[in-house]
Amino acid sequence: MLVDSHCHLEYKGLVEDREAVLQRARAAGVGAFLNISTRQSEWDQVVGTAAREPDVFASVGIHPHEADAHKDLGRAALLEATRHPKVIAIGETGLDYYYDKSDREAQKRLFRMHIDVAREVQLPVIIHTRDAEEDTHAILAEEMGKGAFPALIHCFTASADFADKVLALGLTISLSGIVTFKNAKDLQEVAKVIPEDKLLVETDSPFLAPVPHRGRVCEPAYVSDTATFVAGLRGTNVEHLTKVTTANFFRLFSKAAL
Repeated sequence: MLVDSHCHLEYKGLVEDREAVLQRARAAGVGAFLNISTRQSEWDQVVGTAAREPDVFASVGIHPHEADAHKDLGRAALLEATRHPKVIAIGETGLDYYYDKSDREAQKRLFRMHIDVAREVQLPVIIHTRDAEEDTHAILAEEMGKGAFPALIHCFTASADFADKVLALGLTISLSGIVTFKNAKDLQEVAKVIPEDKLLVETDSPFLAPVPHRGRVCEPAYVSDTATFVAGLRGTNVEHLTKVTTANFFRLFSKAAL
C-alpha cells in the first residue's frame, strides 16, 4: 500500500471529480491520503472530506503565501482545529521567499505559532520552504531547543546541506514528482542518500505531475510513478520503497489509523 502524504483534494482540478480521483488512486495501490489545507477558509472542507472517506486524513494550517491574510489567526483557533479525530497534522506552514506573497516577518510569526501548537499536541508540522533555507533552519533549530516536535519538509527541493541540517534535527523529507524531472539532478542525488526511515513520497496534486504525466493535472494516483522512480534511484525495488514509506508515514503521523 502506498500513501500520498501530501495532496490538495479541495483544489481545482481534483475537487470537481474527487471521488473518481480517489478511486483511480486506490486502483493504483494508494491506500491513504493526507489532504492538506493552506488557509483557514479551507479547514471545514478539508476535514469534511477526511470525515467522509475512511482512507483520507486532514491537516490544518496556513501556507506562508496566506500569512498576510491571517494576521489575526489566534493560536486557540489552530489548537481547536487539531482536536478533530481525522486531523493528523499541522500545516502546511513555513517560509516562501521566492514569491514573497506575504510579509516575511508575518510568515515567521505564523510559522512559529504552528510549531508552538505542534509541540503542545505532538502532531507533525508540514513545512513548505522555498528560497528560505537559512531562516527555515534557524527557526527550526531554535524551536527544537525549546522542546521537540515532529516535522517534515514537504516537496523537498532544497540543497544537500539543508537536507543534512534538517535530518540532524530529526525531520523527515518528502519527495514529490519534481524528483523525476530531467533538470532535477541535484535533487536526485539527495534522494539517493536520505535515510530510509526519514523518507516519504507525495504528489502535491494537483501540482507537479511526475514523468510520464508532465503537463497534466497531477493526481494522487501518480505517487506510484514517483515511488517507482525513487526506488530506482536508490537501487531498490518499488515494493520495498512502498513498504518503507508507508511505515514511515504511520510512524510519523501517529494519530492516523485505518
